[in-house]
Amino acid sequence: MCDDHTAEDNDRFLSGVSRRQFGTMAGAAGLIALLPTPANAKAVTGRSVTITTPDGTADAYWVVPQGAGSWPGVLIWPDIMGLRPAFMRMADRLAQSGYAVLCVNQFYRSTKAPFLAPGESYDQQPVRDRIAPFVKALSPEGTVRDAKAFAAFIDKQPQTDKRRGMATTGYCMGGPMVLRTAAAVPARIRAGATFHGGGLVTDKPDSPHLLIPATKAQYLIAIAANDDARAPGDKTVLRAAFAKAARPAEVEVYDGTMHGWCPPDSRVYDMAAAEKAWNRMLALFDKALV
Repeated sequence: MCDDHTAEDNDRFLSGVSRRQFGTMAGAAGLIALLPTPANAKAVTGRSVTITTPDGTADAYWVVPQGAGSWPGVLIWPDIMGLRPAFMRMADRLAQSGYAVLCVNQFYRSTKAPFLAPGESYDQQPVRDRIAPFVKALSPEGTVRDAKAFAAFIDKQPQTDKRRGMATTGYCMGGPMVLRTAAAVPARIRAGATFHGGGLVTDKPDSPHLLIPATKAQYLIAIAANDDARAPGDKTVLRAAFAKAARPAEVEVYDGTMHGWCPPDSRVYDMAAAEKAWNRMLALFDKALV
């Protein structure tokens, strides 16, 4: 997950960045606005929604292409900084490519989103201290309950094409949530993509990678270089688990990237690598959501 060691890695990386470069990376609003628009992008409509779960009421963002028609559903699990403008823009962009997208606040048991002020980052100790109780309130069992409720919400919407498979994506702490979702709703989830996912492989009996045989999806596992340096064996374990379960999977370490490189408001955002991962995700969806 996004732990103190990873934050220290990223701080060391940023210590070698010039003031001008950091100013460019820190211009989150500008980076979000400059995310590339898909070719033949569809006009989209997004709105805030609330979803009843067994544990309470979750706030989320729902965005779909405008006009008549229905589209494959996608459930997005954000990183440890939660549902916020950067992830809403990423959801918009995915909807522009022809998907019905739900981006959720996984911390709804503790707080509504967004809960960070502009410029705040998980690399800052006060922010980590604030988020720690939110994380503590989560559990694998709670994620499974949430996944079922969120998938059901997506399927109840008239814009969702229920004849086609559903996908789920997760960033940072959302990575394990992807595997738990795919195992919780195997009849619907046909594609799962994780980006700098943390805790996909552990030595505990409820490790997410042990759920792979219970899923029916195809996968993209995009790994940050500094995460791989800290746990180089994880990719081997994942590849072996996917192969044993006969689940097609692309497991790749993205050279030169730091944990958190994909969201455009991240301090270590890498546009070229993020675009590569995004395009691999779209290719997976084209293949798997049939």
